[in-house]
Amino acid sequence: MSRCLIVRHEAEADLTEAALRYDEREPGLGLELTLEVRAAIRRALANPLHFLVMRQRPEVRRILARRFPYRIFFIVRVDAIVVFAVLHAARHDRHWRERL
Repeated sequence: MSRCLIVRHEAEADLTEAALRYDEREPGLGLELTLEVRAAIRRALANPLHFLVMRQRPEVRRILARRFPYRIFFIVRVDAIVVFAVLHAARHDRHWRERL
């Protein structure tokens, strides 16, 4: 089954903010972060049930970025994958739970 991808504006804002911070440290690093997060989202889209369940109702799953310490949280629907948070690993879980 093919699902469409929905990235909520909060997740886009998370990624943009993080990329800008990384670019301040080293130019180009923000783009590398963005590419890594997008690769993780593609992995989730290809096999969404493979990733860790963080909450049952609604069923929230998490995928980790490989190179950067970021977690991507998403909900699997019948017709779509909904990414709603892209958070640094040091941020508390309440940040993604508040968005449900």
